[in-house]
Amino acid sequence: MGSERQCRLIDHCWQVFHFFLLLFLFGKQAVAELRYSVPEEMKEGTVVGNVAKDLGLDKTTLKERGYRIVYGSTEPPFRVNQDDGILYVNRKIDREEVCDRSKVCVIDLKTVLENPLEVHYVAVEIVDVNDHAPSFPENEKILEISESALPGARFQLQAARDADSGSFSVQQYRLSHNEHFRLEVKDRGEDRKTPSLILQKPLDRESVKTHVLLLTAIDGGKPPRSGNMTIIVNVSDVNDNPPVFTQESYTVQLKENSPPGTTVVQVNATDLDEGSNGEVIYSFGNDVDARARARFNLNPVTGVITVAGSVDFEECNRYEIDIQASDKGAATLTTDKSVIIHIVDMNDNAPEIEVTSFSHALPENSKPGTTVALISVRDSDSGLNGKVMCHINQDLPFILTPSLQNNMYSLVTKSLLDREQISQYDVTIVAKDAGEPSLSSDKNIKIIVSDVNDNSPVFSQSPYTFYITENNNQGASIFSVTARDDDEGSNALISYHILRDAGRENLVASFLNVNSENGEILALKSFDFEVLKTFQFQVVATDSGTPSLSSNVTVNVFILDQNDNAPVILYPVSSNGSAEGVEEIPRNVNAGHLVTKVRAYDADIGYNGWLLFSLQEVTDHSLFGLDRYTGQIRTLRSFTETDEAEHKLLILVKDNGNVSLSATATVIVKLVEPKEAFAASDVKSATKVDEEDDVTFYLMITLGSVSVLFIISIIVLIAMQCSKSTDYTSKYLQETNYDGTLCHSIQYRSGDKRYMLVGPRMSIGSTIVPGSHANTLVLPDRRRGSGEVSLFL
Repeated sequence: MGSERQCRLIDHCWQVFHFFLLLFLFGKQAVAELRYSVPEEMKEGTVVGNVAKDLGLDKTTLKERGYRIVYGSTEPPFRVNQDDGILYVNRKIDREEVCDRSKVCVIDLKTVLENPLEVHYVAVEIVDVNDHAPSFPENEKILEISESALPGARFQLQAARDADSGSFSVQQYRLSHNEHFRLEVKDRGEDRKTPSLILQKPLDRESVKTHVLLLTAIDGGKPPRSGNMTIIVNVSDVNDNPPVFTQESYTVQLKENSPPGTTVVQVNATDLDEGSNGEVIYSFGNDVDARARARFNLNPVTGVITVAGSVDFEECNRYEIDIQASDKGAATLTTDKSVIIHIVDMNDNAPEIEVTSFSHALPENSKPGTTVALISVRDSDSGLNGKVMCHINQDLPFILTPSLQNNMYSLVTKSLLDREQISQYDVTIVAKDAGEPSLSSDKNIKIIVSDVNDNSPVFSQSPYTFYITENNNQGASIFSVTARDDDEGSNALISYHILRDAGRENLVASFLNVNSENGEILALKSFDFEVLKTFQFQVVATDSGTPSLSSNVTVNVFILDQNDNAPVILYPVSSNGSAEGVEEIPRNVNAGHLVTKVRAYDADIGYNGWLLFSLQEVTDHSLFGLDRYTGQIRTLRSFTETDEAEHKLLILVKDNGNVSLSATATVIVKLVEPKEAFAASDVKSATKVDEEDDVTFYLMITLGSVSVLFIISIIVLIAMQCSKSTDYTSKYLQETNYDGTLCHSIQYRSGDKRYMLVGPRMSIGSTIVPGSHANTLVLPDRRRGSGEVSLFL
């Protein structure tokens, strides 16, 4: 009892040592082995052991990590509770059914946890109980023994069989008391004890013709179980020489899978008797089991043993067959001899591949060395025929690494993965043995690479440039931006918003809105080209991953001019604000005399701001002419005495837009005598002296400012041309070849507080502003009033 307890203690120490050794070698992929024992025939639900406690696992995470038993394709005899980690009996276990007559009956289990992956090996020993009694193949055995048999003659009997093993198998035989016979038992090992009846006193047929004996087989249980067989010995007359085999022993080798009819060995025995008492026939001994009888035939005359059925090394690698040689005497004499047949293994079993645990979805950001699956292989052959090597025959970012457990491999990543390049892998695992010729098998594993949010949205353009016309509809879509994300699912779901920051650009962005789903930009107000010509803002695209990724793009918007401003008459203007004026000229002026000049401006630009003058009404078409470009009114001929003293001219001023807009001015020309004209001229000159002084002062300031601004504009223009070349003018004036008919106009922008000289020809020293097509001269603001003022030169 003490030695048994000491052995268990030593086994337990080795188990602990193996556990820590495996844990050290595998790191996160923990591998451990536990050993339990449980008696056979236990009820379902019987507790075997607390696996979680013995392995030091947190039982609260067992269900979340999918704790389970992996046991091939059949229902496992045990189950593990995911709530407490206790191992229970799943169904009644018959040790004799599971392990036949093995001395040690162990059921190997694999328990698996995931996230992270852990595999633990649990061995459960099925302890035999004495639930079977010994039994003989026959209840009654009849022996014919000659009276001439000498003391010491041996008569082999059929052994009793006990389905139990170990100490619960047949341990001893007992023979009922008889003075002529005694019992001798031969221990063959492996729970095989063969009884033989030994004649210890000569028989006398005339005294006792028949002897009845009772043979009892007893097992080692407590209490012991037993079985009986009645032996009837009939005493026959005089055949006193048994057959004798020519060899002391027969040991042969036979290749597995040998076809039926193959000769295994021939036994030979001789008998010194004559006649029928010397004729020898062969038969299987009484102790040859049914499995050997099904696989081999024995010729009763020649003693030749041949193959009768399938011979499989993996099923049994050694047969020991008792051959009995008997004569044909009235009292048959027999001799037994054992023939040992060793089965030679052939490479007839291909390796088998089993995927123990498998992660179907593998994140693309998995680090090299991440375990994808556990692969177990086995080959039922032995030696080199059962030596298996595994490999992957494709160039894939995976590798097989051998495990500490025999014939176990881990499929791990060897490089980084990218779902956007390859989203699925078909991995073929090939297992090949070392036999000659070698056999192989393969198994395909499909690995899905799951997406992680590692790609930011990308806009289709960067930057965006859009052109919109002024006076757009409020709340309507003016343009849209689009972005794409190479990820999938929620990681590729993009939302848009406008980046708003403090500053002038934020003021414009506040009048914009973006549809977060499709990137459409809506204008919350109507833009006016005369107030704002271009602006810039940024749109941000953000995906829905965790954490989310985003990118932004700059949007440049150019507003295109429309003909939405009618010409404004600057001169003549009456005191009540109407476009009317009176001009007095001497009657004696010559042809070509400048009567006056109609001045007007248009807030639009390009053709929309290009003004043309025409005479709509005039009292005498032969007297006055109007320059259509400059608005100058001149006399066409000298006046005569018959010409009227007062003439009314109606001038039409219109722009060149697609739908032109216009304004009218009325000029009344009075003819006066030369003396009156000179007096009026002196009065006008006197009134204009003061005005000219003021104009001279402002003109000097203006010229100085123009010079400074010209230099600054040249520097800015050079810098802009170096950084980027953007055609600002193509949207303002479509034609590049001018015919010289555009008039020059000075336009005053109250919003920008500056003068602009607009026309097809620019004078030396003019400052060019981007967007004006070389038609704008910037002057500093010297006006106190608001609004726009335009003077035609």
